[in-house]
Amino acid sequence: MLNRRQFLQASLATLVAGSLSSRLAVAGPEQGPLILSAVDDEAGHHRIAGVDLKGQTHFQLPVGDRCHGGCARPGTLQAILFARRPGRHFYVVDTRRGEIAHTIAAGDGYHFYGHGTFSHDSRYLYVTVNQYDTGEGIVRVYDAERNYAAVRDMPVGGIGPHELLLHPDGNTLVVALGGIKTHPDYDRIKLNPDTMEPALLLMDRHSGDVRQRFKPSHHQLSCRHLGISPEGIVIAGYQYQGPTWESRPLIARYDSNTDTYSEIALPKSLQRSLHNYVASVAVSPVSPLSLVTAPRGDRVVVINHQTSERVGDHEVPDVAGALALPDGGFVVSSGNGSLHRIAADGQSARSFADLDIHWDNHLTFYG
Repeated sequence: MLNRRQFLQASLATLVAGSLSSRLAVAGPEQGPLILSAVDDEAGHHRIAGVDLKGQTHFQLPVGDRCHGGCARPGTLQAILFARRPGRHFYVVDTRRGEIAHTIAAGDGYHFYGHGTFSHDSRYLYVTVNQYDTGEGIVRVYDAERNYAAVRDMPVGGIGPHELLLHPDGNTLVVALGGIKTHPDYDRIKLNPDTMEPALLLMDRHSGDVRQRFKPSHHQLSCRHLGISPEGIVIAGYQYQGPTWESRPLIARYDSNTDTYSEIALPKSLQRSLHNYVASVAVSPVSPLSLVTAPRGDRVVVINHQTSERVGDHEVPDVAGALALPDGGFVVSSGNGSLHRIAADGQSARSFADLDIHWDNHLTFYG
């Protein structure tokens, strides 16, 4: 459990982040905030796109891997996009120039899972990695001030770490452990569906110690994606690997204040409509609302993460990426090329762009 001292540290971290945000506002791109994402063009070529909040494209950068998630480097012009499993590179994007500044390889015997997060001071980048000969999942630490040199590997004690985020305390990594074993020789085939051990992990980013491990209600509920509120409420999204005719809970909640982990029940008809798959999670930084996307069900579900109550749901075809905006609203993307704005109260959705690209599963906010 995160104690009062740790939350005082979190407050300090928030002040540091605010200072960095001020620097970013001065140093940021003239075009204003950008939505960054992995996309494919109409010919199937892999790219990284930068699009503004009006839906105007500022750049599309060709890359050798199909990418997945990303993160902005606080206080700088850089953002990172990670290749998805079984990809072996991540790309450092200079958002002002609209170009790739660095391409970092995972190295022989490793591949990335598509996600990473920075320390609040922007120096260290934490990335989920698979050592595929053993199946061991690790969090690898890169030093951004040394041209993203790898400086440490921290085992997670399990298979398939996917998305990870830094807790507001600045010291705890929250890791979604999917539990699915893969190997690049077998592309995306899941090799261990009967022996999966998914979990939500709390890891000390300094020592690498796994402090706590919370297990889903079923061993085939792969814990994949995360969002976290400023006060430390974590929302996790699952992907069920069991029989398609079963319907399992797909949203979990960890409250740092009470050290409790629970799963959120939805109305049965809505639960079935999600088809056992959550693609992205977004948590508002200024309100108690979060949303999850379910592309197999063409559905966006909005919840109150403080009370676990459903606020609303919206039909968006092939929805996947999700982004919480500083004004309290949300943006979601569709594989068909459209972008949609979800109102700050969660009650309405409207399309505001339709581009000739296919968005991947995640969106990253820069600015």
